[in-house]
Amino acid sequence: MRMRTRRSLSTAAGAVALLMVAAACSSDDPASPAGETGGATGGDLTVAGPIPIENLDPHGPASMDAGTQLAARAIFSQLVVSTGPGEFEGELAETWEPSADASVWTFTLRAGVEFSDGTPVTATDVVTSFERVMAGEGPLAGNFGGYTVAAPDESTVVFTSPTPDAAFLGKISSFFVTPQAAAQEGFFQDPIGSGPFVVESFEPGATLQLAPNPGYWDGEATLDSLEFQSIPEVAARMTALQTGEVDVTWGMPDDQITQLTSDSNITVENVPSPGVITMWMNASTPALQDPAVRRALWQAVDFESIIASLYPETGTPADSPVSPPVLGYAPQEPVEYDPDAAKAALDAAGFDYNTVIRWQFSQANFRNFVDAVVSDLAEIGVTVEPLEKEQAVFLEDLLALEWDMNLQQLGSQGFDAATNLGRLYTCAANRIGYCNEELDQILAEAGATSDKAQREDLYAQAIEIIWNDAVGMYPMFVEQPYAWRTGVEGFEPVPDGLPYFDEVAVSGD
Repeated sequence: MRMRTRRSLSTAAGAVALLMVAAACSSDDPASPAGETGGATGGDLTVAGPIPIENLDPHGPASMDAGTQLAARAIFSQLVVSTGPGEFEGELAETWEPSADASVWTFTLRAGVEFSDGTPVTATDVVTSFERVMAGEGPLAGNFGGYTVAAPDESTVVFTSPTPDAAFLGKISSFFVTPQAAAQEGFFQDPIGSGPFVVESFEPGATLQLAPNPGYWDGEATLDSLEFQSIPEVAARMTALQTGEVDVTWGMPDDQITQLTSDSNITVENVPSPGVITMWMNASTPALQDPAVRRALWQAVDFESIIASLYPETGTPADSPVSPPVLGYAPQEPVEYDPDAAKAALDAAGFDYNTVIRWQFSQANFRNFVDAVVSDLAEIGVTVEPLEKEQAVFLEDLLALEWDMNLQQLGSQGFDAATNLGRLYTCAANRIGYCNEELDQILAEAGATSDKAQREDLYAQAIEIIWNDAVGMYPMFVEQPYAWRTGVEGFEPVPDGLPYFDEVAVSGD
């Protein structure tokens, strides 16, 4: 069986493992021949995920966007791949080792890896890629404040943090290496990478056409071609799957799952995920500055009934900003639905009922959820204006804080709370208009210790502050549903909604 350690992702969410920072790690088993998919070989695969691919630049403002990350896994390579909480396997990195205090991380690159144009992947490419991330000041850069990187030689990369960073592997698992030419204008319209596929054509927000990379270090992908399509309307995407226009999709609404399950030509599977439906409230918006107001709005929504109605297959009421599979999860006292108490709290806080709360979201499958929340808030006299935005506009406005409430599904890259809480909730991040110096200190301490029990205790303290200050509403833990047609072989669902396709094949259907 080919050495694809990322395959354990489909079961990694079941348990929390120890954070491995004390010893060097390696993944140097020899790769076996490509195309081991139970006999099927080749074929053309068409995929339609729930989020369109608007941008192929894994270092820029859209670096953490699900569409960009999905494409990057096909085109580029990571240093390491997360396989569970505190568990990692090497991709470009063959070995890695932290210093005693986890402030310096040294990586040795796998020998013989080339970009698709035949040029070698070197430590200089890694350094250039990381420096580009930092210069761009996009979402990914928020993980690496104060970091520097150096290449002592062409196979060694050294990352240095101003403070100990035990969560570094989880953070760096979102990082992709590109050639030095990536800094050139227009590079990402037809990029060169070291991943399993190469770009044939790209129409942002519509279609990404890929072909196997014959020089891929882990063996050429089995497929003849891979196409990502953007089908934003859920009904159209489900129809495309059932008619065979699309072979694989995921992120389906629960009301579609039963219908798909009854189709003998389709396999449906749900997997636990690190995802949490998250409704941030912009604390820099005058009407939402008071935690009492934010908590009252949370209390006014009957999330338990909404989940039971809309997400009976994939939703569970949340009791934390991060989900149970994530290192750092700490359950909190649920916010109970009580519209009368919510109205009284708003009155006591002097809430202006003439305020119109701008609520942005970008995924069509959230529409029913949004309508239900808007209806509940209207019952206590609060007006919410839903704003469904194209993904690129959504991301731009998200970073610019051009919203009052924001809806998205947030995960924790590397199954580590540092990549969620530590990246998004600090004063320096300024992602939510919220600043709490006590929280900053706790999050800094949590990221600086390699003691797992201490990290869990610190994240529990941080989560309690975030929960009680109602920085956002956290209504639901998410299972990730996937569906694929008969004839698709070797496909394995992953918890984070960013599947790999290099070991997939399509037989006659």
